Amino acid sequence: MKTVKLKDKTFKLFIPESELFERIQKVADRLNSDMKDKNPLLLAVLNGSFMFAADLMRRLTIPCEISFVKLASYQGTTSTGKIKEVIGINEDLTDRTVVIVEDIVESGLTVKRMIESLGTRNPKSVHVCTLFQKPELLKENIKVDYVAIPIPNDFIVGYGLDYDQQGRQLRDVYTLVSEE
Repeated sequence: MKTVKLKDKTFKLFIPESELFERIQKVADRLNSDMKDKNPLLLAVLNGSFMFAADLMRRLTIPCEISFVKLASYQGTTSTGKIKEVIGINEDLTDRTVVIVEDIVESGLTVKRMIESLGTRNPKSVHVCTLFQKPELLKENIKVDYVAIPIPNDFIVGYGLDYDQQGRQLRDVYTLVSEE
């Protein structure tokens, strides 16, 4: 598909699935090298990272574990902009190597709050891995260790990312067609 319509918006093809897989393999190769002998715990942030986390995990050849977390930051239907809590961490993180798996890093606020929350659980180290990063929007002083694809400040959907809960199932990534 060259374009898709989701609710009231039209999106055009931006990154085909084949390119996503190539970039994910490169990140997996780096993790396999950097994390050998560490048995890292991947903490995939729901909802957006579920497809990336699954495809990344399938490409890892090192011993590793995965868990899924959700960040509570909403009050009603509006984001408060503040992370209240990280829901779903049942593992003991003491002296563990933890890799946060995100779908997209923009301002860095979510990742910063998550790193702070994990720090209270005494991990050995915390690393950040993201499918997409918008470097020009980064406002927080965080280190993103593994970036599959840097992108411009465009609104994207597909491969786990959504527009008003629609489009997550798309195999490719699409960008919003400017509507004037």
